[in-house]
Amino acid sequence: MTTSPRRPSPEQLLEQVRYEERQKTRGRLKVFLGYASGVGKSYRMLDEGRRRHERGEDVVVSALQPEYPPEARAILKTMENIPTLKTGGGESIDVPAIISRHPQVALIDGLAYDNPPGSSNAHRWQDVEQLLEAGISVITSVNLQYIEKLRPEVERLTGRSVACSIPAGFLDNYADEIVVVDAPATETLSHGPASADQAALVAEQHKLSRLRELALLVAASVVDRQLESYLRSHGMDQTWGIQERILVCVTPRSNAAHMLESGRRNADRFHGELYAVYVRQPAISEKDEATLSGNLTYAQQVGANVEKLSGLDPVVAILEFARQKGVTQIFVGHDKAEGAWRRLWSSFIGRLIRSAEGMDVVVFPN
Repeated sequence: MTTSPRRPSPEQLLEQVRYEERQKTRGRLKVFLGYASGVGKSYRMLDEGRRRHERGEDVVVSALQPEYPPEARAILKTMENIPTLKTGGGESIDVPAIISRHPQVALIDGLAYDNPPGSSNAHRWQDVEQLLEAGISVITSVNLQYIEKLRPEVERLTGRSVACSIPAGFLDNYADEIVVVDAPATETLSHGPASADQAALVAEQHKLSRLRELALLVAASVVDRQLESYLRSHGMDQTWGIQERILVCVTPRSNAAHMLESGRRNADRFHGELYAVYVRQPAISEKDEATLSGNLTYAQQVGANVEKLSGLDPVVAILEFARQKGVTQIFVGHDKAEGAWRRLWSSFIGRLIRSAEGMDVVVFPN
């Protein structure tokens, strides 16, 4: 007997059409991401433009930094430059001129810059959006510290704050390729001479390692979103992801605070997402209702996405939600006390472990 594949739903067909149209009409975005200043991301961006120009692609330079080393200036002499606009004492990309010229590729250094007052867009990344939607591919550069979601941790590591940023959603929605420039930085995080103190050197290397890790996680996040979009557009279920997505099962009897705090630490460590779910029960006592309400409130306080699920079988409800969200780990509590409730809950955990294909189930004792 042969079985035919599941027929796509109208929503899946519409998503596939939209996905294919975006791939045909929108320009592609390639980002050179530096984990620290001085790793050479601008040179890598310009060199990529040079190689494409030599292969016959129509490449223009659209925005530059004030100064470049001699090898980068030599590359710039070989390519066409579209001057920036001088507005209110600052500079911004001449978006109309680029769209009118309509090259295949535009090079834009400094993705996170803010535009001066009076510009049509407040931020440079919004200019890039316009170019991409006009069908022009963009190669750009940005430092890790300018990604909005990571700013607090990067500022803590480097001791430096920045005034402008790009939303993390911009890279998730538009980036087709991210290259993490992992060359040794030409300057220390402190912007001073390297210390001869061994402890200081170890601390500096630890911070740089964490910055590299964050940069790689940003790149992994983009790949994960691309995979998710592709699978969704082709009517396929995503049962795993590159990012860590942690789901905490909250009940009136679980040690929710411990699980949520552990989930939050893991999600933050790996630049992931945290969910807290509760499967509605037909009737629970007032005491259990109050405990559950407190657990869900705490879940919101630690930044979890809270969902209340419905279903006759809680295992099925939880796993359906987990597969829909691409969950990688499920946290569940286990009651050590004897009695019927413990036997029932042990059966629930056993079924969850057996059925959670592609996901890790972590059991926390209550």
